[in-house]
Amino acid sequence: MIVTKKGEEVEIVGVQPEVGSQAPDFSLKNLEDEVVKLSDFSGTPVLISVVPDIDTRICSLQTKHFNQEAANVESVNFITISNNTKEEQANWCAAEGVDMEILHDTEGTFGEAYGLFIPAMGRLARSIFVIDKEGKISYEAISTEIAEEPDYATALEHAKAVR
Repeated sequence: MIVTKKGEEVEIVGVQPEVGSQAPDFSLKNLEDEVVKLSDFSGTPVLISVVPDIDTRICSLQTKHFNQEAANVESVNFITISNNTKEEQANWCAAEGVDMEILHDTEGTFGEAYGLFIPAMGRLARSIFVIDKEGKISYEAISTEIAEEPDYATALEHAKAVR
C-alpha cells in the first residue's frame, strides 16, 4: 500500500486485516511495563489509534483528541500505539497530561500483524481500528497522507455503534 508523507510517496509493507475479520491479537507493554493484549479487552469494544511518532504535532493532536474522547465515551477502551520508546511516550504523556493507555511497539510485532510498518520512515502508518465486542474489526482507516489528522468523527461513530 502506498501513502504519502507531505506529498512524497512511501510504502507500507504487509497486509492489513480487513473489516469483518478477526482482529490479530497482540502483546505490547504499556508505560508501567505491564503486558497488554487485545484479548484482555474481550467483550468490550476497543478503538486503537496508531501514530507514527508521538513527538510530532499531528500525532500529538491525535493522541490528545482520543484521550479527551476516552473520558466522554463509556464502554469503549481507547488505546494509542506507536513505535516510540517507553521513555519517549512517558515523557510526552507527562508533558501533555495524557493518561490513556499507551503501548509501545518497539519490536514491530503490532506493525507486522496489522501490516502498518513503513520501512522508509522506520515508523507505523497513521491509522485507526475499531474492534467490536467479539474481536472483529468493524472499522479501519489508514491515513493516505501521514501528515494530516484522521477522520475522528467517523471513527468515533463506529466505536459508539459497537458498544
